[in-house]
Amino acid sequence: MSHASTVWRPAFVGIGSNLDGPARQVELAMAALDDVADTCVIARSHLYRSSPLGGIEQPDFVNAVASLVTLLEPHALLEELQAIERTRGRERSDVRWGPRVIDLDLLVYSNVVIDEADLALPHPGIGERNFVLLPLRELAPDLVVPGLGRVSAIPVNEQEPRIARIA
Repeated sequence: MSHASTVWRPAFVGIGSNLDGPARQVELAMAALDDVADTCVIARSHLYRSSPLGGIEQPDFVNAVASLVTLLEPHALLEELQAIERTRGRERSDVRWGPRVIDLDLLVYSNVVIDEADLALPHPGIGERNFVLLPLRELAPDLVVPGLGRVSAIPVNEQEPRIARIA
């Protein structure tokens, strides 16, 4: 399978951090996305501060979403996101929802639906995570997420921990 196509496709990437200067980590990840070959960042959300999920005692997260166009196929783009995580010091752990220097999630890639062990598109947490939904709604309220519908129509989870736009 080729790593690149000849068609530019839209993609959305969720970015989060709660260690080592989280807002700076998100900014550095945004800059790194600009350096990915055959990919252009076309818009970025504001930064949001949110309480962590999962009940593990840890600092608040800073989250954002980047809107891209890319020639890379979904798995190749995912590989680039994981390379940015490694470069920024992300260490993979079995702890779900634990603290992290940086986390990059491929949320949506065009209208592609994939359900594989290493990649699920659209990302299964979009509709349940305000720290993804609110910045995504800011960038693309009319985006139709396969299986969920228009972003502006996906209900905000009122039970989720607090979240606020910070920058």
